[in-house]
Amino acid sequence: MKNFNIYLIGVGGQGIGLLSEILLRAVDKAGYPVKGVDTHGLAQRGGIVASQIRMGEKVHSPLIPEGEADLLVALERHEALRGMNMALKDGGTLVYYNAVWQPLDVRLGLSDEIREEVIQQECRKRKITEIKVFHHNLSDARMQNIALLRAIHQNRLIPELTAAHYKTSMEDLMEGEMLKKNLDFFQSKIDSAA
Repeated sequence: MKNFNIYLIGVGGQGIGLLSEILLRAVDKAGYPVKGVDTHGLAQRGGIVASQIRMGEKVHSPLIPEGEADLLVALERHEALRGMNMALKDGGTLVYYNAVWQPLDVRLGLSDEIREEVIQQECRKRKITEIKVFHHNLSDARMQNIALLRAIHQNRLIPELTAAHYKTSMEDLMEGEMLKKNLDFFQSKIDSAA
């Protein structure tokens, strides 16, 4: 298999670690060599959380060289733009949850909130495929990561992975009501348009 790099970015408390672990295990369950690393920083204080996953035969390090991610997964609009600028290669794919957790400089009025149009323009300029996800009726905001997982699966963004790979990975990491709610949502047919 050709190498494939996935960069995940979000804000502490959004479930980026769980999403990363589901993806890592799903790749492993599909039988591909995979390496991953998380950077938590000030995760518990709303700081940036990033995870890197590399799959393929010739992967020797979990760290993705700057600008070489094939897929960027972002749980927030500001982090989507940050991740695009740091990690995503031209012609890559961005899938992001279209919500805003205002960074401190936006709350203080020192910078503007990132608008959807800014991301769209950057994607057009760099020939990046943009997949925007948002659910008005999400029963639990903590499930935004599963909304992104569902979009990744529905759009076949990670080569060779099936719903069964994602499902068994979720079963490894969750149980009880949490597992049931997340699996039901992952398998549902709710429209994911913004």
